[in-house]
Amino acid sequence: MKVIDHINQANKTLVSFEILPPLKGKGISAIYNHLDPLMEFKPAFINVTYHRSETMFKKQADGSFTKIEVRKRPGTVGICAAIMQHYNVDPVPHLICGGFSKEETENALIDLAFLGIDNVLVLRGDAARNEASFEAEPGGHRYAIDLLRQVVDINSGIYLEEEVKDHGNARFCIGVAGYPEKHFESPNRNTDISYLKAKVDAGAEYVVTQMFFDNRKYFEYVDMCREAGITVPILPGLKPITSKKQMNILPRIFHVDLPTDLSTAIAKCKSDEEVEIVGTEWLLQQSRELKAAGVPVLHYYTLGKPKVIWNVVKEIV
Repeated sequence: MKVIDHINQANKTLVSFEILPPLKGKGISAIYNHLDPLMEFKPAFINVTYHRSETMFKKQADGSFTKIEVRKRPGTVGICAAIMQHYNVDPVPHLICGGFSKEETENALIDLAFLGIDNVLVLRGDAARNEASFEAEPGGHRYAIDLLRQVVDINSGIYLEEEVKDHGNARFCIGVAGYPEKHFESPNRNTDISYLKAKVDAGAEYVVTQMFFDNRKYFEYVDMCREAGITVPILPGLKPITSKKQMNILPRIFHVDLPTDLSTAIAKCKSDEEVEIVGTEWLLQQSRELKAAGVPVLHYYTLGKPKVIWNVVKEIV
């Protein structure tokens, strides 16, 4: 079932979760152990992130080094199939530009269509660790909107090889990312929203936001999007703070601000256990306010902290 259909058919705020594939070498039980406690909340869908390969150098016997590409968290497509089979819940695999050619993307979309997966979240993805700024894969996409257009083409039965005939159309519901505090590469929020409007006009059916810790920024963002003519659902993305080091890491990596009340409360904590209590309560209050405002979905970035998310969601469902 498509995400947009879940939203349109709901008579209340839905809940969804986002997970990481486990590190290479771990089995599917790592996913089930992570998700099992959360399934009592009947999530409408579960997002599974995609991760590009990292360049590493392996030392050879003669002392020379060979460059190899290593994907530390593979398995997105397989995990999505397992979630569908094990839980009967709709998965939403992420598609990213970084590290993939158009041909590889097309093959992944064909695999997803064969599995009966109806949804994708289209993202540019981050720059590789060895890149000062994002660089497209040779033969790949530079911008998320171009990746989105490839998915739209697949939905229309248009493939890279023009001679492909008598093909069926896919039926992917396409989501994209939004940034209440703007994408760090955009010069301002209005420009950032104009990029989002272009993606919606190209075929995106809903938006999932980057994490934020001040609901006012989400509400302002939605208002600005509506003024710009963006009418699709905008789902708030939510994450708990569970350690002191995140006070510095999250603003640096994700370019988000922490409200003064939150950062002051965290600074007073003597341990990460105390931080987790503060972060859980903050996320709970965020969730209650957003639900009261009638947001379509509360989308939680679980990212290794399913117990914290469980403690929050049990209070609001």
